[in-house]
Amino acid sequence: MSTLGIIALLTLLYWLYVTVDVLKGLPNLRTLPKSPLTPFSDKPPLVSVIIAAKEEESTIRETVKHLLSQNYPRLEIIAVNDRSRDATGVRLEELRKWSEGKQDIRTKLQIIHITHLPDGWLGKNHALYQGYLQARGQYLLFTDADILFAPGTITDAVTYMKEQDVHHLTLTPNMFARGVLLKGFVHFFLFSFSLFVRPWRANIDNAKGTGIGIGAFNMVSRSAYEAIGMHKAIALRPDDDLQLGIFLKRAGFRQRVLSAKHLLQVEWYRSLKDAVIGLEKNLFSGFRYSYIVALLACLGQIGFFICPWLGLLFLWDWRGAVYAVAVILQIWLYRKLVSRLMSLRGDSAYLLPVSASLLVYTMIRSVWLTWKQGGIYWRGTFYSLRELKRSKR
Repeated sequence: MSTLGIIALLTLLYWLYVTVDVLKGLPNLRTLPKSPLTPFSDKPPLVSVIIAAKEEESTIRETVKHLLSQNYPRLEIIAVNDRSRDATGVRLEELRKWSEGKQDIRTKLQIIHITHLPDGWLGKNHALYQGYLQARGQYLLFTDADILFAPGTITDAVTYMKEQDVHHLTLTPNMFARGVLLKGFVHFFLFSFSLFVRPWRANIDNAKGTGIGIGAFNMVSRSAYEAIGMHKAIALRPDDDLQLGIFLKRAGFRQRVLSAKHLLQVEWYRSLKDAVIGLEKNLFSGFRYSYIVALLACLGQIGFFICPWLGLLFLWDWRGAVYAVAVILQIWLYRKLVSRLMSLRGDSAYLLPVSASLLVYTMIRSVWLTWKQGGIYWRGTFYSLRELKRSKR
């Protein structure tokens, strides 16, 4: 048997294994249930929503307004303006004054303005930690400055956490994108990321080391958050949302990841260029700043996601048939996961090889730029590779 034939068979075996794993795991990946209209028989716990915002003047207003419209009875919102050079701080102060003048809005909006970033901290992580220091809630909700919340989101989340005795709840939002290429790339990234982290495994209580956290919605009990060392434990991690979930799961806290495609919405990036640039800061971090791991990840993308399509097109023998089966499984899994996580039919499946190629380019660019610069630039601040590597330990 030729080398190419062996590779084709190994590729098919990989997709068969992934298909079986997904079929077993999908029943564990459910949608956040809707709570009753009067879910709390006693005094509901106070929830502190903490938002870090840096140069978010175009989105922060809508995010905070949606949070102010929540029907949860005990809520405080802490918005942290992290050294923004645009009008983010002004927008937040306008929202505070506006909310104080509305009799139907009882939620307290507190604003923290940060002007200095201490050494040893990534800006967002420091901002979230400063928000925690001012928070009084039994539950802490860490979220991003561009998320749109349905009115009952926090009520449904708290009800679920109390009923299921969950310490950490993270929710997947509906991610919409403008343009065909951007939509295909965003959805493929979610698909590839899901196959890598297997989010359904986080819902298995005895499966330690398989935690997950999503920046759109990370709700954690104060006691669990403090037990893992808070954001100080992940002070220099660009993938802070994911690491928060991993730390909590490793510490033995009960974790759940659910779909909130009907409750949360986010426009992740506004253009394909923004998506590539935005991923530069954390893709290499996801490989633990290891060049070997990054190389293996790139080869995996090429071998398992791109080569089957090339084999289908150019190999007119049994090897092409093997690759064709691999492509069919890839498309089916893509549509299945995208539908489960984001209520989409996966119509951009025909762009899978193009999107995979774009992701490989982004991965290579992330590693190369980090090496060339000796670190990463994020939101105007430079973080050296030396201290980033030190933080992973």
